[in-house]
Amino acid sequence: MAEDGSYREGALKMAEVSEKLPISEFYKVVDYVTIFKSEKWWEAIVVFESFGRRSIGLYLWQKRLDKEKNQEVWRRKHKFNVRNLDEWNKLKNAIEQLTPKLVSK
Repeated sequence: MAEDGSYREGALKMAEVSEKLPISEFYKVVDYVTIFKSEKWWEAIVVFESFGRRSIGLYLWQKRLDKEKNQEVWRRKHKFNVRNLDEWNKLKNAIEQLTPKLVSK
């Protein structure tokens, strides 16, 4: 949290968010950082554990109407896992190679 009480982008940590992370109870959440959150979208990077192994998940949830409960709930839209450091390094290298192409001409 910034000195003025606002949140910097990518600075929402697990302990600072009052709403429970909408992830399956199957996983043990170790920590997470919210990248973006609005009334309808929530994007976060999550360190979680299952079967004694830790992974990093990149999640995107969308708030939608649950017709059975007749209320809005977070539903997972996308999930991408990074299972180990070797996989992370491959992803990181590919992203670093492609990021210069984000600049429009």
